Amino acid sequence: MPLTPSFDAPAPASTNPPSRDWRALVRENGTPTFAAAFADDAVLEASVLERPLTGPDAIGRFFKATSGMYDSLEFTHETRDGRKMYLEWSGHVFGQEVGGVTIVTRRADDRIESVRLYHRPFSVVSRFSAELARRMEQQ
Repeated sequence: MPLTPSFDAPAPASTNPPSRDWRALVRENGTPTFAAAFADDAVLEASVLERPLTGPDAIGRFFKATSGMYDSLEFTHETRDGRKMYLEWSGHVFGQEVGGVTIVTRRADDRIESVRLYHRPFSVVSRFSAELARRMEQQ
């Protein structure tokens, strides 16, 4: 039997878009509110990291380090499907165009179990990764 994708109906205008909630949470990095939103063994995988980061503290350090790196960032498409949230985004970093997707997966208790964050193009990934590593070492 072939699998067919499921698509959520468009959210009513009064519902907060997923990106608004996500941005608000990311701004809370390093706080108890941020930590409580994640499972203790939550994992962040990103194209700008050499290896995954595990746990709310490590994930918070990642977002603290990336804070201020983007010249601009706009979420262009977003949807939820069950426990997954997909956020497509574009912007500028180091004066160059950047884009990507963020995929957030939640557990049944609504805590985040994984974040997958992918940047493009490769030239930006390389430069962003190097700057991110430098910033994380300084924390």
